[in-house]
Amino acid sequence: MTVKHVIHPDRIRKIPNQFSWIDGRLVRDGYLDKCKHSDASLYLFLIAVSDARGLSYYSDNSVCKRLSMDCCLLSESRLRLTQLGLIAYKKPLYQVLDLAPLGKKIPRNNPSDSMQPFGQILKQIMEMTP
Repeated sequence: MTVKHVIHPDRIRKIPNQFSWIDGRLVRDGYLDKCKHSDASLYLFLIAVSDARGLSYYSDNSVCKRLSMDCCLLSESRLRLTQLGLIAYKKPLYQVLDLAPLGKKIPRNNPSDSMQPFGQILKQIMEMTP
């Protein structure tokens, strides 16, 4: 069994004090405007499957199958969500982050934490091909 450790303890997701389970600032603050369709799909999936602290550890293959996307698109979407400060990723663990308060700079992960070598991406694609 995988032991889950919070990647960013200072950014544990809180359910907002509003009607919606998903924070309305995603729209109001323009986060979704910066997302592609695949990014939004991945983010919604991670919100749905994460625990109370925003943690989940679905494998790339499982995410790709459930969202009907290939590994390259998953990697691109994960990187964009990380750069936007919406998620943190340290293989195999995802953390859906609390949105940064308005006017506060969003702490960024080191992009190399979420990037994979090209050879590893190709290997993953080959494993998924029947």
